[in-house]
Amino acid sequence: RIYKEENVLEVWKKKRGSNQYAMLADFEICKWSGKLGPKFKEGDRQAPEGFYFVAPGQLNPRSSYHLSFNMGFPNSFARAHGRTGTHLMIHGDCSSAGCYSMTDAQVEDIYALAREALRGGQSSFQIQAFPFRMTPENMARKRNHAQFKFWQQIKEGYDHFELTKVPPKVNVCGKAYQFNKDFGEARTSPSAICPPSTTSPNLLTAYQQLQDSENTVFAKLSDRYDAEDAAKAEAERLAAEKLALAEAEKLAREAEAERQAQLAAAQTDASAPVETATVAVNTDNSVP
Repeated sequence: RIYKEENVLEVWKKKRGSNQYAMLADFEICKWSGKLGPKFKEGDRQAPEGFYFVAPGQLNPRSSYHLSFNMGFPNSFARAHGRTGTHLMIHGDCSSAGCYSMTDAQVEDIYALAREALRGGQSSFQIQAFPFRMTPENMARKRNHAQFKFWQQIKEGYDHFELTKVPPKVNVCGKAYQFNKDFGEARTSPSAICPPSTTSPNLLTAYQQLQDSENTVFAKLSDRYDAEDAAKAEAERLAAEKLALAEAEKLAREAEAERQAQLAAAQTDASAPVETATVAVNTDNSVP
């Protein structure tokens, strides 16, 4: 599990004799590029968000970045939305151009865990990449973000894992993630309308209870943050008005000073003595 804002990568391992997972280790991400939000196109230097699967062929022990494994971007969700990108990895060397980069020592531990999980019989392991820990507090903080609807979508998978401690079953249809849904014999297509599905009643009940609880917190925090934002916007507006008024007054003073200087100069010119010239006229017709 990856959390961009907190700069954390967690490794979870299945408990002995159980289907549930427990966190085995966490690592500080050395570097990730871009900003909060999903990757859209090749070259945008944006680290992906969403749900991905890593199979044995995606591990690279001879990586130019010490060790690496490809996250599997674009997945079916990204392809359904026309998103592009290649070689999005978790790797060493602490340098990123769209990847999640660790120190060499960290990636050695992470890579070894991934390799042994796949050697132990797993066909793949799941990567869950989030912009932040998807608590109602954080969701309320980001309620006006352009990617909020996308984050609401992947939060369902986040919540399912929090409730069950089992990586969710992931499908994509209707250009949207679908979590822990049983479509029976029906085939799903990322861009096509989703066929009818069922979900475990116990999971549905637990999820709805979580939603009800978190929605109450979200609503209260959103109201508080909206009020704080409004107060901040009003303070900024008043400050801008004050600054504009001060600037206008300064310009008015400068203009008045210039006018007074010009008036004084004009008065000085008007009071200066006028020099007269005397011309002698010879009225005698004799020629000297």
